[in-house]
Amino acid sequence: MPAVPPLPLPPRELLQHLFETAVAAVDPLRIIGPHLPPRPRGRIVVIGAGKASARMAQGVEQHYGSGVEGLVVTRYGHGAPTRQIEIIEAGHPVPDEASETAAHRILDTVRGLTEDDLVLCLMSGGGSALLSLPAPGLSVTEKRAIHKQLLRCGAPIADMNCVRRHLSAVKGGRLALACHPARVVTLVVSDVPGDDPAVVASGPTLPDGSTAAAARAILARYAIPVSPAVEAVLADPTLAAPNSDDARLARNSVTVIASAQAALDAAAAAAREAGYTPLILSNSLEGEAREVALVHAGIARQVRQHGQPLAAPCVILSGGETTVTVRGTGRGGRNAEFLLALASALDGAPGVHAIACDTDGIDGTEDNAGALIDPGTLVRSRFDARELLANNDGYSFFAALDDLVITGPTRTNVNDFRAILIDRA
Repeated sequence: MPAVPPLPLPPRELLQHLFETAVAAVDPLRIIGPHLPPRPRGRIVVIGAGKASARMAQGVEQHYGSGVEGLVVTRYGHGAPTRQIEIIEAGHPVPDEASETAAHRILDTVRGLTEDDLVLCLMSGGGSALLSLPAPGLSVTEKRAIHKQLLRCGAPIADMNCVRRHLSAVKGGRLALACHPARVVTLVVSDVPGDDPAVVASGPTLPDGSTAAAARAILARYAIPVSPAVEAVLADPTLAAPNSDDARLARNSVTVIASAQAALDAAAAAAREAGYTPLILSNSLEGEAREVALVHAGIARQVRQHGQPLAAPCVILSGGETTVTVRGTGRGGRNAEFLLALASALDGAPGVHAIACDTDGIDGTEDNAGALIDPGTLVRSRFDARELLANNDGYSFFAALDDLVITGPTRTNVNDFRAILIDRA
């Protein structure tokens, strides 16, 4: 945990402290140890994928000391130093050749195991793109094109992962089948609303509860063309993922070791120490970033004007994953979009400050985790906030104000963190 700074802190510094506290609470290196099983009679083989997987691998080595092997794949720039477990870096949010190479190598790593061996599968958000191997008959190019279209149209993560599972050779439990007869223990850092471990990274070691028909319906909903190759994969029952009663999965287990709720709880405790009453709205908010911002702005105004649902000084906290339907050509992730919409809606309301950041340290594809706003944000800017919002250009707006939050990769990922601090009038 970050050291508790001298209090009281100015609003900006306090918001940054809350974010740092939230991230520290879900640091895989610190929390993974108690979830690791005893040594097996055979080998310990570590595999995994996601933005937190390298940090999780570090924790595995720290816990066991020696006698582990394997490899995990993470996003470029999110690696971590390990001695026995190889770290591969690959493309995110769009898979690249390294993603496919990683999938092939992980399959090679688990080939030929025995029932005395243990496979530790370290999964976290981002793993769907990082561990990408198309189903037989489908090209990488075609699968990548579908993923890009799902991203651009603002599809929620559950829809994207459903499609990816049904077009994959490793997701939806197929990787677990490759590990059989070894026991598979899956440890998950969850970045999905509801913390369903089968949704995180599209569940490579967990049975799939969705259907090919559901994947078809999602593609139709977003008007994404389906080629003959995609249709053939979705129609072939021999390519279906295993279900929950498959005997080959009977000895396996899964545990979520970190989630948005843990991050929010830590931030709430830090806010209380600073003299602010915390209110956690939800750990799993979804929807268009600008629409979610309007709801948060309404709650903040209600607190300021009527002391409801709680009185100032207070901090409103929320997590989850918003989406952005891209209509413009600007730079900006969903947290920058949320804050730009929030600042516009609040219109300089006194005593209201806010932060919104992605806990992985990367807001969309930019170099910032998120940004900050204060009552003077709109006045200080030389830009028209609504104009930049229409162009999806939150990054440029906050960069000009020097109000970006830049942390670099945090090597964890429990999705978005939002905090709105409301002082007394």
